[in-house]
Amino acid sequence: MDLAHVCFFIWILAILTFYQHPIIVNARYHYHKKQQKTKGSPFIGEAPAPAPALVPSTPADPPSIPSDPYPTAPGDTSDCIFDVTAYGAVGDGSSDDTAAFREAWKAACSVESATILVPSDKIFTITSTIFSGPCKPGLVLQVNGVLMPPKGPDCWPKADKRKQWLVFYRLDDMKLTGNGTIEGNGHEWVQKVRLCQDHVKALLFFMSSNIVVSGLRIQNSPQFHMKFDGCEGVLIEELSISTPKLSPNTDGIHIENTKSVGIYNSMISNGDDCISIGPGCSNVDINGVTCGPSHGISIGSLGVHNSQACVSNITVRNAVIRESDNGVRIKTWQGGTGSVSGISFENIQMENVRNCIIVDQYYCLSKECLNQTSAVYVTDIRYKNIKGTYDVRNPPIHFACSDTVACTNITMAEVELLPQEGELVDDPFCWNAYGIEETLTIPPIGCLQEGMPQAITETSQYSC
Repeated sequence: MDLAHVCFFIWILAILTFYQHPIIVNARYHYHKKQQKTKGSPFIGEAPAPAPALVPSTPADPPSIPSDPYPTAPGDTSDCIFDVTAYGAVGDGSSDDTAAFREAWKAACSVESATILVPSDKIFTITSTIFSGPCKPGLVLQVNGVLMPPKGPDCWPKADKRKQWLVFYRLDDMKLTGNGTIEGNGHEWVQKVRLCQDHVKALLFFMSSNIVVSGLRIQNSPQFHMKFDGCEGVLIEELSISTPKLSPNTDGIHIENTKSVGIYNSMISNGDDCISIGPGCSNVDINGVTCGPSHGISIGSLGVHNSQACVSNITVRNAVIRESDNGVRIKTWQGGTGSVSGISFENIQMENVRNCIIVDQYYCLSKECLNQTSAVYVTDIRYKNIKGTYDVRNPPIHFACSDTVACTNITMAEVELLPQEGELVDDPFCWNAYGIEETLTIPPIGCLQEGMPQAITETSQYSC
């Protein structure tokens, strides 16, 4: 082959290479899956990392999920809305729509970024159901209508357990949202079932991660309105939770064995704790919550049946607590082990609250609890800018710490609590409580001991 033919061949090869590469780039972009949220983040909502730049000179096979033979192109959402009425839900308030919800969930669970739509202006009745995963990421349950269980225990299917109503199990990157209502029909249970522990919990999230619950009205649960157990990365915001003041054991939000939680800008009124934090919780941030009437915001109860309980790094700030039996409370049983540490209560307004600030290490539901030497160790508790009014039937500050395991490193700053009406009958109460007043407390709390106890019990058994 002479030199002219060689040059001509090279020129043709260059032209073919020039036109090939744009085809490879376009095909790769079409199949590129959108990235999932970063699992390392404690909260949902952070922007995903940008997609890596495409290099035309290094073509590769189109990326895809091994179990998904048909990757979805970016922006393709034509099949991502799953309306429960399309699966047979009636929404007339009396028909059983359980089967339709289960079918819609099953279909949406296998599609990335799917939305299960519960349309407005309808009332859907569903019985006890477990919505289980794992599902494709980005699943949304959009409740714009009303969801409710059967009306009371007489209508509850005999085959269904009465411990919980809607359970969300083993999910990651899931959102429950909407402008609708989750109605618990709790009044029927209070009237007909004597023991409140036999009442149904409305919503349970179990062994799940990166969960968002927002925008909903949740009301009249027979027992707990929302419970999170064994979860990590939970964001709760802009909820309205309500039930009558005298309804027993109707905690608004209860968390246990759960880490990295944010609870923001919500209103809760009920017959028990607005928010209760059980054992195994850490890194919890509560901000902008209005609470009451209620039993306040509580850590505990902890250490029941001589169990170990570990709670740490809890912050409650910018809250309003009104017309409640308690304000901010830590409650533990005698005989427990473990610790409560790194707790901050800051910028809290009290309005006619009975026990504004309380640590109760003698918590008991009967008069038959025996004195025990072991206790959950309470340390590093800070109260700052706690102001407002209290009900004079109880002193506004109450530190009842264990006889053998003192409460230590309590800090009081800018605490000003005045009687709602009348005059203070009892002074603030302290028992085996150690800490400091950074500013003068109103009413004065002369019973808080400075420094540390002379004899500190071996604390290895209380470490977490």
